[in-house]
Amino acid sequence: MVFGTYGPLTDVNTLVAAQMQEMEMVRQKVYNLEQTQMAIKQRYDEEIARLRHELEARGGPSSHMAGLSQHVGPPQPQPPTIGTGHSTLFGGIMANPGQGGPGLAPPSQDQQQQQGPPPHQMPQPQPGPQQPQQPPFQGYPQPPSVNGNYAQAPTLAASPGPGKGRGPRGAQGPATPQQNQQAPYPETRPSPQVARPTPPPQSQIPNVGNMLADLDPDRLRPDQKREGQDWFAVFNPRVPRVLDVDLIHNLQHESVVCCVRFSQDGRYVATGCNRSAQIFDVSTGKQVSYLQDDSVDKDGDLYIRSVCFSPDGKYLATGAEDKQIRVWDIQSRTISRTFSGHEQDIYSLDFARNGKHIASGSGDRTVRVWDIEANREILNLSIEDGVTTVAISPDGLYVAAGSLDKSVRVWDARNGYLIERLDGVDGHKDSVYSVAFAPNGRDLVSGSLDKTIKMWELADNRGIMSSGGPRGGKILRTFEGHKDFVLSVALTPDGQWVLSGSKDRGVQFWDPRTGDTQLMLQGHKNSGT
Repeated sequence: MVFGTYGPLTDVNTLVAAQMQEMEMVRQKVYNLEQTQMAIKQRYDEEIARLRHELEARGGPSSHMAGLSQHVGPPQPQPPTIGTGHSTLFGGIMANPGQGGPGLAPPSQDQQQQQGPPPHQMPQPQPGPQQPQQPPFQGYPQPPSVNGNYAQAPTLAASPGPGKGRGPRGAQGPATPQQNQQAPYPETRPSPQVARPTPPPQSQIPNVGNMLADLDPDRLRPDQKREGQDWFAVFNPRVPRVLDVDLIHNLQHESVVCCVRFSQDGRYVATGCNRSAQIFDVSTGKQVSYLQDDSVDKDGDLYIRSVCFSPDGKYLATGAEDKQIRVWDIQSRTISRTFSGHEQDIYSLDFARNGKHIASGSGDRTVRVWDIEANREILNLSIEDGVTTVAISPDGLYVAAGSLDKSVRVWDARNGYLIERLDGVDGHKDSVYSVAFAPNGRDLVSGSLDKTIKMWELADNRGIMSSGGPRGGKILRTFEGHKDFVLSVALTPDGQWVLSGSKDRGVQFWDPRTGDTQLMLQGHKNSGT
């Protein structure tokens, strides 16, 4: 038989073990309270950043936007409301209160603002030794500049769409003071030490995902932003910085700029304004051509809603509110051809790569294809709602169009057959305002009033009609990060970046492989086209 010996020493050990267990429970509770407080303060800081940007968007003061008030040039009136009377398909999407001239009224939006949680008060333990801090990040190396000259701008067609206010985001705060001192025990031998859980390191920059407009430039490191006199760029702090951006020209106009388009070689950029189209040399910023039809009645406004260069750069096609397509000889500054047939404003134009065809989209619910050499219409494609944007594939075999009915359609340009319709569960939830083919001719990008950009993969056997009608393409990725309507999309000539312009006044560069935004550029006082 084995007997155990019990006495005072055993009682002391039992008491010590019980008190150590109780101490560990207290430490764990303090740690949990600390984590809760950190999360609350993080939400507060992010909410403050969001409210600061909201105040700026409403015209309030902001230190990093102070330079915008020095913008050179007289205040410009807004273009008139798109369409009039019962025949119009569009309401306005762009309002700019405080400036003269008729504005494009936006759809009504119920702004929803959520109140953050009330401040919590809790007893704080005595501060202990400070935790060692990590050395500051030294920044990414500066890469060479990237030429984004081929960003295609959309036309200013408009339609009501949802515009829900975004709820408050979180904020972070200082850590609860650490309790590191061990309570002594009344015994001759030392008590064993219990390791205290260490909180994870807290970033000073809130994680806003792709919503870069929620970042406060004043709180970013120098390597995470670029600032000029009246513009700034914010780089996504969560992804490696591989692009850079700088302002090279500020092209002044005497009226609202409705559309912008680069020539295929990137040497020139054309703009559409009230009654005129203008062409600038990209390298010098100087105006090289001013195109205006003097035969048009001088009374009232006539806004140019779309412009497009021919592939050889010799011609510029313009579409206007008077329902006419004019093809200008740039060198002689004369009208080479005029195409009539649309019954409402022309919102989008695109030249085929062969230089022989032009596609046009109008509020009259039609997409039309015109033969330049024969000087006539060769296709008239009707849909159920107004057409806001058109694009011709790089091989010239397909025509894509976005519409107010939330769909993207693709036709065979040779016979007019509808071969793909991109909508449904994976599709846009509001009107589509811009489409662009990728350089590979297989992928298509679309931008919508639902504040998203989508990249689609078209079917390989597009030339074969299925018995069930047009197919639906495969959605590759949805890009989310804009705070308002997406009005324009484009791809760089190498297909490595997707660009988007929004009513939130930001232009964002997206990586199509990951869906992450690389940077947000902001320099305009109104929407980016």
